[in-house]
Amino acid sequence: MTSVSLPTREDIHTAYVQGEDAVVALIEGLFQGIHSFESRVRALEDQVAKNSRNSSKPPSTDGYHKPNPHNLRTSSGKQSGGQKGHPGSTLRQVKQPDHVIIHSLRVCSGCQTSLINIPVVEVKKRQVFDLPPVALEVTEHQTEMKRCPRCGTKSTAEFPAAVSQPTQYGPRLKSQLVYFNQYQLIPLERTQEMVFDLYGHCIGEGTIVTAGESAAATVAPVNEQIKQYLIEKSVVDHFDETGIRVTGALAWLHTTSTDTVTYYSVHGKRGTQAMNAIGILPFFRGIAVHDHWKSYFTYTNATHALCNAHHLRELAFIKEEYAQPWAGDMSTLLIEIKDAVACARISGSAYVEPRTIAAFSKRYDRIIDYGLQSNPSPSLVTALTGERKKRRGRIKQSPAKNLLDRLKTYKQETLRFLYDFRVPFDNNQPERDIRMTKLKQKISGCFRSKANAQVFCLIRGYLSTVRKEGHRILDALESTFSSTPYVPAILMAE
Repeated sequence: MTSVSLPTREDIHTAYVQGEDAVVALIEGLFQGIHSFESRVRALEDQVAKNSRNSSKPPSTDGYHKPNPHNLRTSSGKQSGGQKGHPGSTLRQVKQPDHVIIHSLRVCSGCQTSLINIPVVEVKKRQVFDLPPVALEVTEHQTEMKRCPRCGTKSTAEFPAAVSQPTQYGPRLKSQLVYFNQYQLIPLERTQEMVFDLYGHCIGEGTIVTAGESAAATVAPVNEQIKQYLIEKSVVDHFDETGIRVTGALAWLHTTSTDTVTYYSVHGKRGTQAMNAIGILPFFRGIAVHDHWKSYFTYTNATHALCNAHHLRELAFIKEEYAQPWAGDMSTLLIEIKDAVACARISGSAYVEPRTIAAFSKRYDRIIDYGLQSNPSPSLVTALTGERKKRRGRIKQSPAKNLLDRLKTYKQETLRFLYDFRVPFDNNQPERDIRMTKLKQKISGCFRSKANAQVFCLIRGYLSTVRKEGHRILDALESTFSSTPYVPAILMAE
């Protein structure tokens, strides 16, 4: 901890006796200590002021003191609930019900006359949709043994390839075990409880774990196809990473995704070492959308685009904590550009008018210049004030100056969505894809082994891709236990 030694009365007297230079040196030392403490206090205040609304911190870190609701999105003007023209999901009667129960009318409700032999005038129908009683059913496979009357050889029929043990669970049940545990994130013990409550059958934890491992091994080739698709065929890839706990230590879950496919990988590092090992970014030649983590920019073979949702949160923080007007102006500009792109798309245009782009660009530069005037470089301040730099290395800048430098340096990357409609305004796609991993960690605390983490990544990447295609998750899982995993159509297209 940094500390400042306050001068004693004797020190002050000694400086006074030594003359003006000694007094000035003494006071300068005190000012340097005060400045150091001011910087530390400012940093701590900034840390306390950050929350899920004005920074990249997750909502779970807000604790019980939730920030006041303030959505960065503008109102659409639509009423809440289902919108006019949406398909809906109203429960409707079917033409061919599975069962029909006839409730006969025996007496008149008015005079109690018998109506048993009176013909029916009209039938009213009501249908109840429910589940039939469910229980495990056991199918026994028997193979015949016969002795040849000619040569005396005893022959035995073969069991189906999938029936390899004296007793075993079938693909439907195993797919549900993986669905509960890996997709719905239900812990092992509660999965056991669910199976017992639903089917009246006790199942071991080892069976659930083995089912997950088997499914992961089967879908591994499909995940490899997803990886190759992201490298070779995808035009815009979204990248993100988040910290997870594996065997009690910090590791990183990396995701690469589009609106059609998802790929996960676990690595002990966050930066280029992990990205090189995963093997997507080093070979990707399209547009990489991500946050401003500097490791991404080492891959010059890709075109880069930055997430403006991150920028809006940081700008909100600068506006609130530093009261700098330029931050609000930049937020307004980015939202205006986003709306202009949306309007152009709705009108069927493939681009924003060049004059409009030029006007937006000038406003962007003007806001940056205004912000930089309010946040000069620390080295310039030091030179102008005559303060001597005692510490080695780069002088620490304020959050406002850091954000301004980034927005100026990466202007093209920040506004990429304006120039190319294939690029979204934000990087929400991988954040949505990664959200379930954070929920898994919240429920289970950590992965007990790296192998368990890899099983989770393989299954979740496969199921996320299946879900994006609109295919049923349980059907896809059941196919994995038939040794013919479902392959999404987008991976099969030439």
